[in-house]
Amino acid sequence: MTDETTVDLNRRTVLGAMAGLSGTALAGCSAFEQGDDGETNQLDDETARELATRFAPTLYFDSREPWFPTDPEPYTSERDGETIVDGFDAFDGYHERYSDGEPPNPTVLYHAVEYEESPLAVVQFWCYSAFDQFTTNFHWHDWEVLHVFVDTETDEPQLYVASSHSRKVPNNEFLDPDPELVPRILSELGSHSSALSVNDVPDRFQRIADGDLFADITNTAIEGIEDLADYPLAYGLPRDEGSRLPYLVPEYEGEPIYEHKKLPSVTEESLISGDITVRSLDALTSPPTDLPTRETGLVFQHGERSADADIEYELVPSTEREHIAEFTGPQLSFEFAVPDLVEDALAGHLTTTGTPWSQPRYENPAADISVPNHRAELADRYDAIGDAAPINTVVSRVTDAVASEDAPDDEGLTTVESSLESVVLLESEPEAVPTFGGVAVAQDVPAGDHRLTVNGAGKAPHSERVSVSDGGSTTAAGVDGEIPLVARDRATKVELGDDSGSTDLAAVAVEDDFAGRLYESPADGTDAVYVHDGGAYTTEVRDGDDAVGAYRVNPDPDSDSGVRIERPETGKASLSEFVAEIAEETRAAVESRTEGDSDDDDDDDNGSSNGVNGLERALAAVAESAQRAAERARDSDRGNADKQLEAVRNRLERVTTRLAEAEGEIPDSLSKATANRLEQADRRSRQARDAEKL
Repeated sequence: MTDETTVDLNRRTVLGAMAGLSGTALAGCSAFEQGDDGETNQLDDETARELATRFAPTLYFDSREPWFPTDPEPYTSERDGETIVDGFDAFDGYHERYSDGEPPNPTVLYHAVEYEESPLAVVQFWCYSAFDQFTTNFHWHDWEVLHVFVDTETDEPQLYVASSHSRKVPNNEFLDPDPELVPRILSELGSHSSALSVNDVPDRFQRIADGDLFADITNTAIEGIEDLADYPLAYGLPRDEGSRLPYLVPEYEGEPIYEHKKLPSVTEESLISGDITVRSLDALTSPPTDLPTRETGLVFQHGERSADADIEYELVPSTEREHIAEFTGPQLSFEFAVPDLVEDALAGHLTTTGTPWSQPRYENPAADISVPNHRAELADRYDAIGDAAPINTVVSRVTDAVASEDAPDDEGLTTVESSLESVVLLESEPEAVPTFGGVAVAQDVPAGDHRLTVNGAGKAPHSERVSVSDGGSTTAAGVDGEIPLVARDRATKVELGDDSGSTDLAAVAVEDDFAGRLYESPADGTDAVYVHDGGAYTTEVRDGDDAVGAYRVNPDPDSDSGVRIERPETGKASLSEFVAEIAEETRAAVESRTEGDSDDDDDDDNGSSNGVNGLERALAAVAESAQRAAERARDSDRGNADKQLEAVRNRLERVTTRLAEAEGEIPDSLSKATANRLEQADRRSRQARDAEKL
């Protein structure tokens, strides 16, 4: 499916160039039962302060970051007898206080617990931001957390767990960190999701060991995709890993958030800078190409270490803020196209985040361990940690479908790595997750059937059905888990007709002559997929009895209309008609591409050589026999249909011989296309011959 120009994610990560969704959701929860964790007690104030001071992390922020860790206390108010933080108050108040150019009230809250009858303690560092504006998600308020698991007998850290962008993507975790190394957090722009840095390059994220640099995470590798066998499963820091993320402007009641009358201190300049912002994924006709990657900006530290930092932050016990009962704010939104079968629907977005002290991980930090191997290791060391449970994971890699240089014009594709990150949404979940390094992951997915949708700025959305089984990794998409997206201005929708026909469709797949299988999904009688208008496709359908049908699809790049296959069928007739069509299409291409190309003495009147003439005649013979087979099948004459299919098989062998004889007399691209189509015709003729259904 790929060539030397296509995706090589392993190589790219090793070189260090690699690069949805809720900060409000609880990471580390599994759909399976895991062992029970022990009860915890809050550490005494002195011990908690000692741990917090020792492990107080260094925080690195993007140069474009507008929302730094702050104290929520100045923005509190009373409502119905409870203390709350209103989104408008926090957002506007933060920017009002930011007017002097310094981040207001730089603060990190800490909380420390110990497991009963165990030497395992955990100090948590909670960072509050007044707003979250990410590529696919934005909401009032944001909390991120770092858990440091410490053995109080050996005084050594056991595990770092840094919150990633979603409970659907594993956290950034590091087992057995250096006891002398203070943890470092690299904060993703806008979302504040936390990537760990434990390496010699403090402000860069190293996903995979490279030379003297070891990896910043010890997460286990992705399963199910061969090219990603060494790629650790964690969100990481895409803009630091060479990928581009387009940010979007939040809207409220149909207007940009900065225009709201309750936000007088918030301007357009208060949000993520415009050079990496687009107004809507749906508004772009082609993907943006000039989005900048991450640059380190302000560095925060605490106490004595802050002499080397830009900003010194305060450490405040979270218990002093537990009187805050709620963080509130109305729904924010933007248009985000998600195909639901054929029609587009809207995906909603979250409004606010809950308080840390209302979440299970506040009292039981082990709930945030999202890597089963890490939980298993701590369970072996400490009785207080329950055994790990398997987690259902859906994984794919997202690439770009582009015209292949090896194919005739507008008749073949290849897939290449995409530097622009996309968005993944499961129909059964209210959250979307961004890709990282072109990897699409959704974890903790309930077993059953789901619809997976991938979308991106300037891309046509891809949607397919995925069947998830308990206890492992499910690979979405047809070949090697690859989902090729198409630029919106080159996209054509291929639709299957409704299910009013006689065939009860169970699955559909789309293959390009050069790129191979691009799409494969269970179907429920109707389906639709966006394809590149520069490809030449075979659409395969299967019914509930696993009978196969095939249809030829050649989009017209000059047409705005899509392609619709009405009442698709399976069986001998459908497959035979396909073979006839692809043989005639290829014969016509050979004829049109060679007319007048040669001046040899053995040319016939129209300029074609004997070798080319023989190739044309052989293809015509295949088309004729295949059409007869289709006619016999429709007449329910199985015996004569199979005889004609045997003739097709023999004549396809003759075409192969004639193609070799015509080598050098037709363009290389057409020769390759003919060879690819012969392989397709041969496979479909075999299926037709073996088909029980006429």
